[in-house]
Amino acid sequence: MFTYVFKRQALKDFQKLPKDIQKRIIKKLDFFISSDNPLSFAESLVNFEIGEYRFRIGDYRVIFDVEDEKIIILTLGYRREIYK
Repeated sequence: MFTYVFKRQALKDFQKLPKDIQKRIIKKLDFFISSDNPLSFAESLVNFEIGEYRFRIGDYRVIFDVEDEKIIILTLGYRREIYK
């Protein structure tokens, strides 16, 4: 069973987002986590400096790493700004 945790910077980025976007992201993360294989919804990143995988949630991206069955959310933000 997978779980997810936010790193400190990811939590700060998350709290800066509008409330409706926050709810949408949490709802989608819960959906991904509840599936048998949440990594089937993820895409592997080419540049591992910012993280291993990403989830696409509308115009927002959630960058994360996986350790055992824990998804560690490193950062999240708008699609144009997240990769800079």
